[in-house]
Parts: sequence; structure tokens; C-alpha cells
Amino acid sequence: MGIMNTPEHELFRQSLRKYLQKEIVPHFPQWYKERQVPKEIWKSFGSQGFLCPWLPEEYGGSGLGFDYSVIIMEEMSRADVDIPFTLHSDIVVPYLYSYGNEEQRRRWLPGCASGELLTAIAMTEPGTGSDLAAVETTAVPDGDDYIINGEKVFITNGWDCDLVIVVAKTGHHEKPHKNISLFVVEDGTPGFVKAKKMEKMGRHTEGTAELVFDNCRVPRSNLLGEEGKGFYYLMEKLQQERLVAAIGSLCAAEKMFAEGLEYAKTRKAFGRPIGKFQYNSFKLAEMATEIEIARTFVERLIAEHLEGKDLVTKVSMAKWWISEMANRVAADVLQLHGGYGYMEEFPICRHYQNVRVDTIFAGTNEIMKVIIARQLGL
Repeated sequence: MGIMNTPEHELFRQSLRKYLQKEIVPHFPQWYKERQVPKEIWKSFGSQGFLCPWLPEEYGGSGLGFDYSVIIMEEMSRADVDIPFTLHSDIVVPYLYSYGNEEQRRRWLPGCASGELLTAIAMTEPGTGSDLAAVETTAVPDGDDYIINGEKVFITNGWDCDLVIVVAKTGHHEKPHKNISLFVVEDGTPGFVKAKKMEKMGRHTEGTAELVFDNCRVPRSNLLGEEGKGFYYLMEKLQQERLVAAIGSLCAAEKMFAEGLEYAKTRKAFGRPIGKFQYNSFKLAEMATEIEIARTFVERLIAEHLEGKDLVTKVSMAKWWISEMANRVAADVLQLHGGYGYMEEFPICRHYQNVRVDTIFAGTNEIMKVIIARQLGL
């Protein structure tokens, strides 16, 4: 992207590209089939400085910016490998850095940067999705501990995580959002059970899990930030989460479009490339236009996010529109491939499955439109 074209950015990009081609691309099809990425790959990725590159050096990072995280997203998509490095680096770990005290930072962040500690965040429950203030998981004070009880579902990286940030209710204030707190629960804590690895339509390397907390005793030192401030912390971090989601959808759309364009130029029917048929050429022209519009919008949002601007409404716009655009691209490119598009040996089949959830996670697109409508005074 245009804002990431300095010599330093290019050096980082080329280093990452070489690493992916050597260490991940040759093995990814087997990992995807097995629905499991070896823990050693996380450690390898971290040893190269590709996990949490934005973390200060004192906590194990490289002291770079979010712009380098964007390069990682782009190159992962270009290499056609989907491993939840970004969820860990740019969605979960920022909570530990922003709201953790110095002892917590030094305890957890170096492991997050090295790949020794994999993270997840547990918000969604069987009966609670977008309405975070209505979570039913509880954390009750008991001496120097909290006792957590509840169940979480659809937790990406949940099956493999070493640390999970749990959203729980700690009070009985008449305003529900003032009852929410965040806790870091470590794998192996008694009462913390990884109950089920969930079978999904796509994204098979993400270890999505159902987590259960049954009288799970967590020390007060694992409270993240202040008690009762969890909802505010979530709202502060959702801007970057939704920007990450929009970037991911854009990268997926660009990858699928490139595959569709190449197929349209090489696949022949009735004696000529299928891209020469007007219907197909118009479809590809429409896709190219929408992707270019999305890229321009996202580049501006990245620049403004790096400047620290409040972009809640704009990232909500980007998240819903680009995720729906990516799904249109997936459907059109699959259709362009005909029967081959339905075969798992063709990448578009996997992309079609993977991109479907983009309109659901990080807040459903319906919630994005509610946010936008409120900002319009509706």
C-alpha cells in the first residue's frame, strides 16, 4: 500500500516474503488439511520479529508501528496462507500492552513476541454475541482471587492459546457496561477447560474453541486494568480490530481477483479465453473497480489510525462494505471457475469458505450499520 513504501518497509516485506516461501508455503496445505499449525512455527515466526513487531524492544518487540503489521497481513494473503498471527499480534496482545501493569507486561509480553505464548480473547457466549454488556460469565472476588464461571464460544485461537483474555461480569451496577472486567487466564489453570475444538465452514487453521470456566480461580494479579472498566477497554480496541478485519477482507478480495483474472485469461471456451466474453469481462471490471475503491479508503484509514484519530464510524463503514464486497468477489470468481471452483484443489474454493465469516466476526455487519446510523443521528 502507498503509505508503506519506504526502503525500511520494503526490506521488511522482502524478508517476510522469503521467510513465508521457505518455511510456511510448502507445508501449509498439510497443516490446513490437519487443521493444526505446529507450535514451533509460531516460535519460528516470532524469532524473525514478525510477531507483535510494534511492541517496544524492552518487551521483546522491534519497536515498529502498525504499518508493519499491515505488511504482514498483505504478504500472508499474497502467499495464500491463513494462520491467526494477526489475531494474536494486533487484536489480543494490544490489550496486554495498553492495560497491563508493568509486572504483567514483563510477565507476558516477551513470550507473546517470541511465540512462546499464544493468545486469544473470549468475548462471545452461547447467548451473547454483539451485546458485550450482557455477558453472563461472572468473576466473583474471593480473598486474593476471583472465581470465574461461564462459557465462551467461537473463540479463535482458543484451542491453542496459552493465555486468554476473558470478558466477565464483576458487579451489579444498574448500567450493565459498568460491570464488565477483563481477566487473563493461563492455560492449565484449574477450572479452565478447552471443552471443544469447533468444526467450521472454513479457516481451519485457527483452532476455534468452546471454552468453559468452572470455578476457575484466578489471582487478582491477573485482572487486566481496573475492575469495571472492561467494556471501555473493549470499545477502545475495537477500532483497530475492525480496521484489521477490513484490511483482511481487502487482501482476500485482491488475492481472489488475481486468481480469477489469471483464470479468465488462460481458460478457453468456444475457442477463446473466457475473459473475452463480455459478461465475464464486465464482471472483472466491476471487481477491479470496487477493489480499487476499497484500497483507497483503507489506505486513508491506516494513515489516520497511525495518527491516533478516532475512526469508529469510518472503520465500521469499511468493515461492513469491504467484507460484503469480498464475498461478492468470492462468489463471482468461483462462478467464473465453473465446476473447478467447487473443487477443493482450487484455491478459490477455500477462499469462498474462509471469507464468509468476514461479515460476522468483529461485530456483525448489521451492528456496523447500527453504529453508523447512530452517528447520523438516527
